[in-house]
Amino acid sequence: MPIEDAVTIETILRTSKTIALVGASEDPSRDSHRIMRFLLDRGYTVHPVNPRYDTVLGKRCFPNLEAVPESIDIVDVFRRLEAVPEIVDEAIGVKAKVLWLQFGVIHEEAAAKAEEHGIRVIMDRCIAVEHSRLM
Repeated sequence: MPIEDAVTIETILRTSKTIALVGASEDPSRDSHRIMRFLLDRGYTVHPVNPRYDTVLGKRCFPNLEAVPESIDIVDVFRRLEAVPEIVDEAIGVKAKVLWLQFGVIHEEAAAKAEEHGIRVIMDRCIAVEHSRLM
């Protein structure tokens, strides 16, 4: 079951330090760009993941989760629904702690697979909205 209670989400946000932002963009009009800036401004270590870029917001961009050079607390996904199963497989491979699917991204099967592998799932929620609401 994806996590929905505010106390658990707040705990995740308070205890997490490293976020891999999958689908990061250099385009300031994109939600992923604005959310990455928001998270950086709040002190998180954010690793952009997108094979199309070398850097995003001055941070080295990685082609996939496996290339991120440190352990990942949260995998924050800004990709289309059909990309989620592959991202879940990568998240399992790197032993991410949390899979965070943004507004409009609901994939029950992929969420169940992530949970079977010990990854906590937050689905159809914006990390910036939840941070602003709870912190």
